[in-house]
Amino acid sequence: MDEKKRFDFDERINRRGTNSEKWDIGAQEIAMWIADMDFRTAPPIQEALEKRIRHGVYGYAGVTDEWYDAYRNWWQTRHDFVIEKDWLRFTTGVIPVISSVVRRLSQPAEKVVLQTPVYNIFFNSVINNGRQVLESPLLRDDANETYHIDWNDLEEKLADPQTRLMILCNPHNPVGIQWDRETLARIGTLCEKYHVTVISDEIHCDLADPGSAYTPFAAASETCRRISVNVIAPTKAFNIAGIHTAALFIADPYLRHTVLRGLNNDEVMEPNCFAVEAAIAAYRDGGEWLDAMNRYVYENKKRVRDFIARELPKVRVNSGHATYLIWLNCRAYAKHDIERSTAVEDFAHGYDSHSELCDFIRQTGGLVLSNGEQYGTGGEYFLRMNLACPESVVEEGLQRLKTALDAFEKI
Repeated sequence: MDEKKRFDFDERINRRGTNSEKWDIGAQEIAMWIADMDFRTAPPIQEALEKRIRHGVYGYAGVTDEWYDAYRNWWQTRHDFVIEKDWLRFTTGVIPVISSVVRRLSQPAEKVVLQTPVYNIFFNSVINNGRQVLESPLLRDDANETYHIDWNDLEEKLADPQTRLMILCNPHNPVGIQWDRETLARIGTLCEKYHVTVISDEIHCDLADPGSAYTPFAAASETCRRISVNVIAPTKAFNIAGIHTAALFIADPYLRHTVLRGLNNDEVMEPNCFAVEAAIAAYRDGGEWLDAMNRYVYENKKRVRDFIARELPKVRVNSGHATYLIWLNCRAYAKHDIERSTAVEDFAHGYDSHSELCDFIRQTGGLVLSNGEQYGTGGEYFLRMNLACPESVVEEGLQRLKTALDAFEKI
């Protein structure tokens, strides 16, 4: 069967009135912000959940051998990495694990390194638990629209005696970088040198442009494997975040024992009655759908790049190859005030904060995007756009973006 007929990514599914956080917006607005998809999940997952629902009894659930096999086979065949069964555990979500590990492996007021701009909820996991965020901002390469690690700064932050943890985003949200093996290994070496444990969030690992490659942090070196807590899930790649199903693996037995004690105390290792079946169906039978979805999103990315180059040349598009998110550099729209002042509060055209560009786009164009400022240092003047949606939504969103930015320049 033709791929477009089998998987209808062009269908505009009405999510309003369905208790969707993403689409709880104005009637005339469109949502391209929060990171879930506007596609139906893979048919094998729908079928597995429908079968479970038809059973009619929704009691307590356990974790089966099939669940372990599904995860392990997927990582071995897709990512050429062997996860031993005793390394692997079920958990209800990536963020619950990160927050639990922060509590278990550090003390109040100690520091956790984040490579900003980075997923904003990491800040919550640190600050809400009484720890300090220690930012190590990525270096932006404007000529190539990409980012690099500032190795001198990272080592300085890791060497701080108060630093206990580093939360790594691999691949990186929002900038879309797939960190290569050499880079990951170097991070591991530095962290080992300064006795810092790495929490590697790899939830975006299966969201990749065709032909691009993800390397698990634990696969980069023996050191990386030994010092890391690795968090993985089918939820982002298969659009099942509301099912609350994820996993972690830890190779080192002593680190694993310590972390699992904390997870048990926090009660985040018990599956709901749909979580195991959904993950098994995703990793056992969802590969064809995932590949088709990644190809579709890749075409959306090309569509955005072409439109912006033609219609909005002042916007620069980041060159990352991971995630279904695209990172837009809108710094040029601050040009008048940059000429007058370098102060952040003197953002373009009289606005008192660069975050207000995102608000202006929403108010004027009816387009809801994510404001880059929330991702920490380096996110200023950027917008994050979600492209896991039908082509027609992307085209409408781009027209709305152009309308708003054209109006913004006339103020």
